[in-house]
Amino acid sequence: MLDKFEKFTRRISGWFEWVGMAGLLLIMLVTCVDVIGNNLFGSPLRGTIDMVQLFQLVAISFACASTLIIGRHVKVEFLVNKLPRRAQAVTISIVSLLELGLFILIIWRLFVLAHTFQTSGEYTASAHIPIYPFAYGAALACIPVCLVFIHELISSLARVVKR
Repeated sequence: MLDKFEKFTRRISGWFEWVGMAGLLLIMLVTCVDVIGNNLFGSPLRGTIDMVQLFQLVAISFACASTLIIGRHVKVEFLVNKLPRRAQAVTISIVSLLELGLFILIIWRLFVLAHTFQTSGEYTASAHIPIYPFAYGAALACIPVCLVFIHELISSLARVVKR
Protein backbone atom coordinates (compact mmCIF):
# COMPACT_ATOMS: atom_id res chain seq x y z
CA MET A 1 0.00 0.00 0.00
CA LEU A 2 2.81 2.40 0.92
CA ASP A 3 4.58 1.57 -2.36
CA LYS A 4 1.48 2.51 -4.37
CA PHE A 5 1.22 5.78 -2.47
CA GLU A 6 4.88 6.50 -3.17
CA LYS A 7 4.43 5.77 -6.90
CA PHE A 8 1.37 8.02 -6.99
CA THR A 9 3.27 10.81 -5.23
CA ARG A 10 6.23 10.45 -7.60
CA ARG A 11 3.95 10.49 -10.63
CA ILE A 12 2.09 13.63 -9.49
CA SER A 13 5.38 15.31 -8.57
CA GLY A 14 6.78 14.43 -11.99
CA TRP A 15 3.84 16.09 -13.72
CA PHE A 16 4.26 19.18 -11.58
CA GLU A 17 7.98 19.18 -12.30
CA TRP A 18 7.18 19.49 -16.02
CA VAL A 19 5.13 22.60 -15.25
CA GLY A 20 8.12 23.96 -13.32
CA MET A 21 10.40 23.23 -16.26
CA ALA A 22 7.99 25.07 -18.54
CA GLY A 23 8.25 28.05 -16.18
CA LEU A 24 12.03 27.89 -16.42
CA LEU A 25 11.84 27.68 -20.20
CA LEU A 26 9.54 30.73 -20.27
CA ILE A 27 12.04 32.66 -18.12
CA MET A 28 14.77 31.92 -20.65
CA LEU A 29 12.50 32.76 -23.59
CA VAL A 30 11.33 36.08 -22.14
CA THR A 31 14.89 37.03 -21.23
CA CYS A 32 16.19 36.19 -24.72
CA VAL A 33 13.39 38.13 -26.41
CA ASP A 34 14.06 41.09 -24.12
CA VAL A 35 17.82 41.11 -24.76
CA ILE A 36 17.47 40.61 -28.52
CA GLY A 37 14.71 43.21 -28.76
CA ASN A 38 16.74 45.73 -26.77
CA ASN A 39 20.08 45.16 -28.55
CA LEU A 40 18.88 44.73 -32.14
CA PHE A 41 15.78 46.89 -32.27
CA GLY A 42 16.29 49.26 -29.35
CA SER A 43 12.97 48.16 -27.92
CA PRO A 44 13.00 45.88 -24.85
CA LEU A 45 10.08 43.57 -24.09
CA ARG A 46 7.62 45.46 -21.91
CA GLY A 47 6.93 43.82 -18.53
CA THR A 48 9.94 41.50 -18.61
CA ILE A 49 10.64 41.80 -14.90
CA ASP A 50 7.01 41.03 -14.03
CA MET A 51 6.93 37.99 -16.29
CA VAL A 52 10.26 36.66 -15.02
CA GLN A 53 9.10 37.03 -11.41
CA LEU A 54 5.85 35.17 -12.08
CA PHE A 55 7.59 32.43 -14.06
CA GLN A 56 10.13 32.07 -11.23
CA LEU A 57 7.23 31.42 -8.88
CA VAL A 58 5.96 28.73 -11.25
CA ALA A 59 9.40 27.16 -11.72
CA ILE A 60 10.25 27.03 -8.03
CA SER A 61 6.89 26.03 -6.58
CA PHE A 62 6.06 23.32 -9.12
CA ALA A 63 9.51 21.71 -8.90
CA CYS A 64 9.56 21.69 -5.10
CA ALA A 65 8.08 18.21 -4.58
CA SER A 66 10.41 16.53 -7.09
CA THR A 67 13.37 18.27 -5.51
CA LEU A 68 12.24 16.99 -2.13
CA ILE A 69 11.83 13.43 -3.42
CA ILE A 70 15.34 13.23 -4.88
CA GLY A 71 16.83 14.69 -1.70
CA ARG A 72 18.15 17.98 -3.06
CA HIS A 73 16.74 20.16 -0.26
CA VAL A 74 19.01 21.14 2.59
CA LYS A 75 18.71 18.87 5.61
CA VAL A 76 20.71 18.90 8.81
CA GLU A 77 21.16 15.24 9.66
CA PHE A 78 24.51 15.06 11.43
CA LEU A 79 22.89 14.89 14.87
CA VAL A 80 20.04 12.57 13.91
CA ASN A 81 22.43 10.06 12.29
CA LYS A 82 24.15 9.51 15.66
CA LEU A 83 20.89 8.43 17.34
CA PRO A 84 19.69 4.80 17.55
CA ARG A 85 17.45 3.69 14.67
CA ARG A 86 14.20 3.94 16.59
CA ALA A 87 15.08 7.41 17.90
CA GLN A 88 15.95 8.45 14.34
CA ALA A 89 12.54 7.25 13.17
CA VAL A 90 10.78 9.11 16.00
CA THR A 91 12.70 12.29 15.19
CA ILE A 92 11.95 11.98 11.47
CA SER A 93 8.27 11.40 12.32
CA ILE A 94 8.09 14.55 14.43
CA VAL A 95 9.92 16.62 11.81
CA SER A 96 7.72 15.26 9.01
CA LEU A 97 4.60 16.11 11.00
CA LEU A 98 5.87 19.66 11.57
CA GLU A 99 6.78 20.02 7.88
CA LEU A 100 3.35 18.74 6.87
CA GLY A 101 1.68 21.20 9.24
CA LEU A 102 3.76 24.06 7.85
CA PHE A 103 2.87 23.26 4.25
CA ILE A 104 -0.83 22.85 5.08
CA LEU A 105 -0.63 26.32 6.62
CA ILE A 106 1.19 27.63 3.52
CA ILE A 107 -1.47 26.16 1.21
CA TRP A 108 -4.28 27.68 3.25
CA ARG A 109 -2.67 31.13 3.37
CA LEU A 110 -1.81 31.03 -0.36
CA PHE A 111 -5.45 30.27 -1.17
CA VAL A 112 -6.53 33.16 1.05
CA LEU A 113 -3.96 35.44 -0.61
CA ALA A 114 -5.02 34.33 -4.08
CA HIS A 115 -8.66 34.99 -3.27
CA THR A 116 -7.71 38.44 -1.96
CA PHE A 117 -5.79 39.14 -5.17
CA GLN A 118 -8.74 37.94 -7.23
CA THR A 119 -11.37 39.98 -5.46
CA SER A 120 -9.27 43.15 -5.33
CA GLY A 121 -8.14 42.86 -8.95
CA GLU A 122 -4.42 42.86 -8.14
CA TYR A 123 -2.10 42.74 -11.14
CA THR A 124 1.59 43.30 -11.93
CA ALA A 125 2.87 46.84 -12.24
CA SER A 126 4.14 47.04 -15.78
CA ALA A 127 2.72 44.04 -17.67
CA HIS A 128 -0.74 44.22 -16.02
CA ILE A 129 -0.91 40.43 -15.58
CA PRO A 130 -3.39 39.24 -12.93
CA ILE A 131 -1.50 37.76 -9.96
CA TYR A 132 -4.18 35.53 -8.48
CA PRO A 133 -3.75 32.57 -10.90
CA PHE A 134 -0.10 32.34 -9.92
CA ALA A 135 -0.94 32.37 -6.20
CA TYR A 136 -3.54 29.64 -6.74
CA GLY A 137 -0.92 27.72 -8.76
CA ALA A 138 1.65 28.01 -5.98
CA ALA A 139 -0.91 26.71 -3.48
CA LEU A 140 -1.75 23.82 -5.79
CA ALA A 141 1.96 23.09 -6.25
CA CYS A 142 2.35 22.62 -2.48
CA ILE A 143 -0.08 19.68 -2.44
CA PRO A 144 2.47 17.13 -3.79
CA VAL A 145 4.93 18.42 -1.18
CA CYS A 146 2.36 17.49 1.48
CA LEU A 147 2.01 14.05 -0.11
CA VAL A 148 5.79 13.58 0.15
CA PHE A 149 5.70 14.54 3.83
CA ILE A 150 2.74 12.21 4.46
CA HIS A 151 4.67 9.35 2.86
CA GLU A 152 7.75 10.20 4.91
CA LEU A 153 5.66 10.38 8.09
CA ILE A 154 3.95 7.03 7.48
CA SER A 155 7.18 5.24 6.58
CA SER A 156 9.01 6.66 9.61
CA LEU A 157 6.10 5.71 11.90
CA ALA A 158 6.28 2.21 10.44
CA ARG A 159 9.97 2.10 11.40
CA VAL A 160 9.10 3.23 14.94
CA VAL A 161 6.53 0.45 15.36
CA LYS A 162 8.63 -2.21 13.58
CA ARG A 163 10.68 -4.36 15.90
